[in-house]
Amino acid sequence: MSEAPDVLATAALEVLGRIQPASNLALLVRVGEHGPYAIYKPVSGERALWDFPDGTLAAREVAAYLVSAAGGFGLVPETVLRDGPVGPGSVQRWVGDPEQPLGSVVDLVRVTDVPDGWRIGFEAEDGAGRPVAVVHRDTAAVRSMATLDAVLNNADRKGGHLALGPDGQLWGFDHGLVGHEQPKLRTVLWGWAGQRLATADVERLEVLDRALSGDLASRLRPLLTRREVGALRGRVAALLHSGRHPDHPVHRYGIPWPPL
Repeated sequence: MSEAPDVLATAALEVLGRIQPASNLALLVRVGEHGPYAIYKPVSGERALWDFPDGTLAAREVAAYLVSAAGGFGLVPETVLRDGPVGPGSVQRWVGDPEQPLGSVVDLVRVTDVPDGWRIGFEAEDGAGRPVAVVHRDTAAVRSMATLDAVLNNADRKGGHLALGPDGQLWGFDHGLVGHEQPKLRTVLWGWAGQRLATADVERLEVLDRALSGDLASRLRPLLTRREVGALRGRVAALLHSGRHPDHPVHRYGIPWPPL
């Protein structure tokens, strides 16, 4: 959908309804009279957070899309920052049909029942004290998402923020909590912790590293602070230097809540 960013940025938005549940105001919209569906998240509907500056989540949604696209990850739907019916906010192309569920990427199973083709993200206990595991699909695309999340410093990679589109394409959503200069990676995709990065993802990181030395940095500066853009470049450099997925953090909690 190469024309999607232009359409999302310029066509009128018709509000169809509110998306529930959602921590912040999220609206399903029609873009133009016969255009695609999209999700519109106005800045005015953002909840204040203790660890992220107020009014910055919509811009971070757009930054995540730009980084994904520039590195060739292609894992974040087209997203723009624009004015809308409830003021400025992010507008992201909706994947699939709003009436149809998308394919799941993360699940909760008993530790002894991990299905073939899935990896354990982390283990826990259910309400009755029985051992369970949060598992995710073991695919190249999900592994690339784990790499992208490390780049973005995603502080909120819940299981529900991942889905397979109608064609099986993996997509990630809800990137309002990315880009902080301090380490905040919180994710359910810990299945490759400490392992070597896939060759294809190293190549994407190299592309991204070059992009950050050019036009991408200037495109990110209206969306993130200068220090945050510098930290992003530092994370890319660190991943290329180590050649490995980040390991579980030792001095902070590395899992979002709720995880699913």
